[in-house]
Amino acid sequence: MTTPVCTSASNAATPAVKTLPYAPYPSFASYVKARQPVLLRTARSLTANPSDAEDLLQTALTKTYVAWDRIEDHRALDGYVRRALLNTRTSQWRKRKVDEFACDELPEPEGLSAGDPAEQQALHDAMWRAIAKLPTRQRAMVVLRYYEDLSEAQTAEVLGVSVGTVKSAVSRALGKLREDPELGLVR
Repeated sequence: MTTPVCTSASNAATPAVKTLPYAPYPSFASYVKARQPVLLRTARSLTANPSDAEDLLQTALTKTYVAWDRIEDHRALDGYVRRALLNTRTSQWRKRKVDEFACDELPEPEGLSAGDPAEQQALHDAMWRAIAKLPTRQRAMVVLRYYEDLSEAQTAEVLGVSVGTVKSAVSRALGKLREDPELGLVR
């Protein structure tokens, strides 16, 4: 037996939505639509899997939406959202469960062949695994400098540190990446 569906109730609810006392921020919607791919790439660089990255970005955008009317300079939104991403990720890291642990090898997703001949993809995967091994602060700086293509000054501003700190941390991170044995095999 099928359950009848009442279509008049959904039509009756539609006018109520239009009469809400507040209006959503249309500029926020256009900002998210325009910048989502870049921001998702940033979130992806801070997490181990794509689902966590989407959740992280959604949380950061929620925080941004709540503070939307308090943000004075909308030209600096990318920095605000990146900062929200980093702060949210740091909070998640601090609250992580004790039963989580880092492993040397990432498990392969089901459905993908293990012997992918594409050298570009192999290099990409090896690079992300190597970046994931970096300490959180160094990883954030490398991602902002080389994946987000920010200058040292912009990276320092986003993270709230000095330019010298960015230079030295990025230098140490690149040294660790050069010494990574997995990247040596791909080269």
